[in-house]
Amino acid sequence: MAPTSMAQALNAALRDAIAEDERVVVFGEDVGRLGGVFRVTDGLQASFGEDRCFDTPLAESGIAGFAVGMAMAGFRPVVEMQFDAFAFPAFEQVVSHIAKMRNRTRGAVGLPIVIRVPFAGGIGGVEHHCDSSEAYYAHTPGLKVVAPATAADAYSMLREAIDDPDPVVFLETKKLYWSKQDIELPTTTEPIGRATIRRPGRDATLIAYGPTVPLAVAAAEAAEEEGWDVQVVDARSLVPFDDETIAEAVRGTGRCVVLQEAPGFAGVAAEIAARVQERCFHSLAAPVLRVAGFDVPYPPPKLEHVHLPGVDRVLDALARLQWDDQPDAKWLDGVRSQEDAA
Repeated sequence: MAPTSMAQALNAALRDAIAEDERVVVFGEDVGRLGGVFRVTDGLQASFGEDRCFDTPLAESGIAGFAVGMAMAGFRPVVEMQFDAFAFPAFEQVVSHIAKMRNRTRGAVGLPIVIRVPFAGGIGGVEHHCDSSEAYYAHTPGLKVVAPATAADAYSMLREAIDDPDPVVFLETKKLYWSKQDIELPTTTEPIGRATIRRPGRDATLIAYGPTVPLAVAAAEAAEEEGWDVQVVDARSLVPFDDETIAEAVRGTGRCVVLQEAPGFAGVAAEIAARVQERCFHSLAAPVLRVAGFDVPYPPPKLEHVHLPGVDRVLDALARLQWDDQPDAKWLDGVRSQEDAA
């Protein structure tokens, strides 16, 4: 195996998809000759020509609208929005047309479009370059929304997204583009719609996705010094959401904290916390907590470290899980046994 960065894995996924399916086309701002701001499309135009990978004007609404037309004509467009908040001018096309076309035509017209959105912070950027916009997309029926956190998932989930008959918003964590993993490509991981356990643990569960997955693992390792054995679940797919795996994980520990970089109010973490509460109430030894960004516009780079959730804030949340008031361990073991039997 060789160390492969997430950017390299995404590039390989695009390269393999273009080579295997003549309907796949890649376009967006600077994706051609430059190879993209983060070099995810590096070399694709040189290898496959300007008909398969090409630059567009700086007009995100036009990029999304053009993708609608190409998809209706039989192509499989993969578009890049360059930076998260750059996609906002295209939002009307995404929610009013891309998300609704299959339902609007009673299933007659599907739009196999992948919208790649580099998102979240941690790179010293400013607003419009470090926003977390996942809640907007996840709230829109008709869209699948995924956020890989490893190079292997990046490759596998992008290939699956391109093959999907319906639109997929593919959220790429910018600060993870250069993270590496020893993998051999091509590779296949869990399908879209499935969560996975990144770290086993018995005392509490951290639920994360995209940029907060490495944070959750680091916090779980730090929690060992407090005597807590903490589990980490990577949700991977926000829509569809894997209630089964996550509920089973929380029932096994009785305590849960959900992590996200986006502002906390009305975010994806709130939805996850509600779903856990609905499904695991009788197994919970403490309220489900959230650790999120603050409810403010994304700050300047020098304040970024204050805004973003860190290990200390996660440990603080873990400390609030009523460890002193926890029910007798035999009671929790009894609940686990009953639910395992059911």
